[in-house]
Amino acid sequence: MTAIFAPPAQVNPNMVPDYEVSLLLDPDKVLTAAHELTDSIRSAFDVKPHVTLVNVQFLDTNDKEIYSSSWSARIRKFENQDKFELTYKRRYTIINSNVNAALNVANEDGFNAAHTNYDAQVEWDFQMKTLSISRKKKGLDAGIGNTNLPVESDSRQMLIDEAPDKFDKWKPYKSQPNKWHPKPWGTSALKESRIFGPVRMSRFTGSWNGLKLYLEVWPLRNSTNTGIEYFVEASFKTDSETTASVEQSNLVAFLKSKNWLLQKGSSMTKLIMDRY
Repeated sequence: MTAIFAPPAQVNPNMVPDYEVSLLLDPDKVLTAAHELTDSIRSAFDVKPHVTLVNVQFLDTNDKEIYSSSWSARIRKFENQDKFELTYKRRYTIINSNVNAALNVANEDGFNAAHTNYDAQVEWDFQMKTLSISRKKKGLDAGIGNTNLPVESDSRQMLIDEAPDKFDKWKPYKSQPNKWHPKPWGTSALKESRIFGPVRMSRFTGSWNGLKLYLEVWPLRNSTNTGIEYFVEASFKTDSETTASVEQSNLVAFLKSKNWLLQKGSSMTKLIMDRY
């Protein structure tokens, strides 16, 4: 009798992601001359009058060692909050919409359901899906106030002090699968890092088919570094893959009907890393 060998079972199950759908809108169609949301888009999504300011910056080396290893180290500050939000994020490309395959790869890297201090999310824009695994920490705002972010040296130290082991001991480029870097990698890169940004964006809150919808206005350097280019992103989150799929299609169709949609990807991280 021929022996039948089953593949080895994973020690821990895969992480369970939530879903964030993000789409870019045409700023020429949805912003006024003063770079505010038009009355039409406010009405369409029942946008509340209050706006929240959020300041964002990333740290990386000049040659983007962290980003090229599919990681990012970010500091954010929301107005009226007394702490900085620190986020260490690892990205995995999702091929042919196979989310489970990406989760399997993340599991092989040590990101599994046992690590409850990490969050998994499928980031879904017009062109592609990406799996992100993130760890959030807090940094004290020592009297900076408002949405101002720490200077470069303080930003470095803050991210170094709070760096999780999986970021610090990552083996770049996976030359040795399942082997952690024998020496600190993430913090070593942060010691040589500089700021990419900052960018202070405006976040508005509305709704889409019962889901909370964020409309964010991002003033970024233009590609020639001669001025400011405005980006507008609409996004919603859900725990359900089915809801994400249905409402992504519905929102795309609605935005197309209004001639508001930009049919391209919407990674603000990539734009900031490219332009600063």
